[in-house]
Amino acid sequence: MLSFIIIIILSYLLGSIPTSIWVGKLFKGVDIREHGSGNAGATNTFRILGWKAGVVVSLIDLAKGFTAAYYISQIGYITGGVLPEIVIFGVEWETDVFMRLIAGAAAVGGHMYPLYAKFKGGKGVITAAGMLYGIEPISITLAITVFAIVLFSSRYVSLASITANFSYPLFLLILKYGLDQPIDGSLIVISAVVAATIIIKHHANIRRLIQGNENRIRSFKPAKGRLNQE
Repeated sequence: MLSFIIIIILSYLLGSIPTSIWVGKLFKGVDIREHGSGNAGATNTFRILGWKAGVVVSLIDLAKGFTAAYYISQIGYITGGVLPEIVIFGVEWETDVFMRLIAGAAAVGGHMYPLYAKFKGGKGVITAAGMLYGIEPISITLAITVFAIVLFSSRYVSLASITANFSYPLFLLILKYGLDQPIDGSLIVISAVVAATIIIKHHANIRRLIQGNENRIRSFKPAKGRLNQE
């Protein structure tokens, strides 16, 4: 149980690193939350600070989720701790997958509600992608493909993110029940909860999409950033 608690705390603290906020203050002396959409995420960083800062933020946010799921989740084994069997509603879940999910989900939660930034963070899409790459790469690759298709066809980052998150649990179901792949039930359930949380976090974007005034990418050329043009 102690290992379980340590994994959650460390993963949350790692996810809480407010990458876009720190990058904005370090290189431009600005709080990214006071510009553009006000969101402390990679998309707003690309828009306000330019592609270089956006890439840095994206890679670090991706690494936060991957590190939590792939490495921090293994603390119980490294320290010689014995992790209990996971049985929920009479169904036994694979302990290793479950712990990777819990660690990754804690990192995503930290990104959304960061301790170091008064609990005002990003939407968790990239951190969730990193988490899922640390667990099962096929389904997340398919979801990212959906993201790219929707993004390039609609030019809405928010719509692409929402669609990709919605499609991910569906791909898991297809892999497990359609293609008979060994997908653990915990991955389907917890990833669905994480996806739903991320979609709910996009509630303002959904409202703007319905109203027809959501921000749209004008060009796919490397963004210079609004502050760099002033």
